[in-house]
Amino acid sequence: MELSISGKVIDVLQEMSGEGRNGPWRKRDFIIETQDNYPKTICMTQWGDQIDATQVQKGDLIKAHIDIQSREYNGRWYTDVKAWRVEQDSGASGGKEPDGQSSMGVGIPGKVPEGNRYSGQPNNDPASSQSSGGNPFQINEDIDDDLPF
Repeated sequence: MELSISGKVIDVLQEMSGEGRNGPWRKRDFIIETQDNYPKTICMTQWGDQIDATQVQKGDLIKAHIDIQSREYNGRWYTDVKAWRVEQDSGASGGKEPDGQSSMGVGIPGKVPEGNRYSGQPNNDPASSQSSGGNPFQINEDIDDDLPF
């Protein structure tokens, strides 16, 4: 079974290494965000020589070929997503996107797109929160949209 995931690298964690019963090992985790209608954030691991073969950097659009493996330890199950090959995503729209936006126009979590109806910040004015029914978010009434709600 061949599995692959495409997305934008949103973080690259520090490389870790150690000594096991089979000799020395190295691994590096990186986080990608898929560019679907409902983006998913996935942590993947590169092991050994794959770290040197592909220098994954924050902001890169990549396609990762993966293996998903689960194992049991002391009655609990752990799942790893191992990237055995990583390549630049040739289906991308050409390079890095503006900060905070993916190629499909979906914002990265934690970023509030410009023109958003809600400010994303709690309204700390007690008078206005009472008049708005206790809604903690301030509504920008200047924006005109055609949403039915």
